[in-house]
Amino acid sequence: MLRTAYNILREIVSEGAYANLALKKGLAGAEPKEARRVTALVYNALEHLSYSDFLIGAYARGRVHGSIRNILRLSIAELLFSETPAHAAVSNAAELTKGIGKPGLAGFVNGVLRSIARDNENGALPPLPEDPAQRLSILCGMPAFMVREYIEDYGEAFTESLLASRLHALTVRAQHPFTTDALAEALAARGIAFTRGRLDENALILSEGADIAGLDLFRDGRMTIQSESAMLVCRAMCVHDGMRLLDTCAAPGGKTAYLSSLMHGTGSVTAWELHPHRTELLKATLARLGCPNCIAETRDASSASPEEGEELYDAVLCDAPCSGLGGGGKPDAMLNRTEASVAELAALQRRILDSAARFVKEGGALVYSTCTVSRRENRENALHFLATHPGFEAEDLTKLFGLEGAHGADAPFLQLLPNTDGTDGFFIARFVKKEPKGE
Repeated sequence: MLRTAYNILREIVSEGAYANLALKKGLAGAEPKEARRVTALVYNALEHLSYSDFLIGAYARGRVHGSIRNILRLSIAELLFSETPAHAAVSNAAELTKGIGKPGLAGFVNGVLRSIARDNENGALPPLPEDPAQRLSILCGMPAFMVREYIEDYGEAFTESLLASRLHALTVRAQHPFTTDALAEALAARGIAFTRGRLDENALILSEGADIAGLDLFRDGRMTIQSESAMLVCRAMCVHDGMRLLDTCAAPGGKTAYLSSLMHGTGSVTAWELHPHRTELLKATLARLGCPNCIAETRDASSASPEEGEELYDAVLCDAPCSGLGGGGKPDAMLNRTEASVAELAALQRRILDSAARFVKEGGALVYSTCTVSRRENRENALHFLATHPGFEAEDLTKLFGLEGAHGADAPFLQLLPNTDGTDGFFIARFVKKEPKGE
């Protein structure tokens, strides 16, 4: 089991794989109990990666080979942040070191972990830096430059609460023609506990550890996994039956499918994706969930313009590529983010917004969303769009969703946060294209 977790962690941190995809690949064919334990090990290591590296730097002098560093990362997280007995965590790490063909380093791994375990028991682990941004960066894994931005916006205590939030429970919803009530009954009949969502009435939040991949409900497309924040993005489109919609950055297709479901399979949803292989992923999602009113196309949303005679859309969704620094349940998103990469993404998002605006008909709406809490990618981009597109005006989403009290400072936009909203950090803005005034 530890070897499997090691292989998956290595693929994520050393090869840049997405955690969910690496876990799916690495756990193919695994028993549900083992899959849950390995998933917990990997996410535990990812969530505490920065702190583990901090301790490795303090206890392991000199260069630490990548494979040994990943063993130490897994084992430090297990040692300090799980119920595994210290002696078992240390012993397992030494055996894993031998198992990957490095028996000569098993004593080194054993010694480092024993020292950490001893000092942890005695309350003598190395102190963290006094600088709040550096301290929280090490504790929570968020890049220090982003921590400073969050502290500036929210204060130190709130930022610590935000960054410490961890969301592991799955949220699911029904896909039309299956209904939310029917899904609730089906889950209850299978002994799967859940609670109703707070932000979207169609969201069902499963008890932590629930295994749904093998359920017929999932396989036959009656149910899919989708966070409440992602569902709320679709709600911001304010759709009704028969509308003509465009989803500009659509893969893997969850939001496209929910828009189709909210329209009860009527109207049309055109879904774009830049890369052909992701277009195929999008098509597979739409096929599994049964979305006959959806069309998937490979098209660059950052440079597209309406073609001659092309009909414009009632509403356009711009769920843009982003830094993914929304906290909650995506610790892998924090790996290797730099100020330069966030600035590059913010510029790309502005180009996509500018292009998407050209496809909105008069009186129609453009919804912009990201799964991050980065000011540059969110509020600053939204304000820039309004300043450069006077034909659009922002609709107050805090009032539309009845969230004025909690999110008044973000009005007319909506910034969801894991510590206050219980869902991944998401930003949502809704712009309405003004109709020309009559003579």
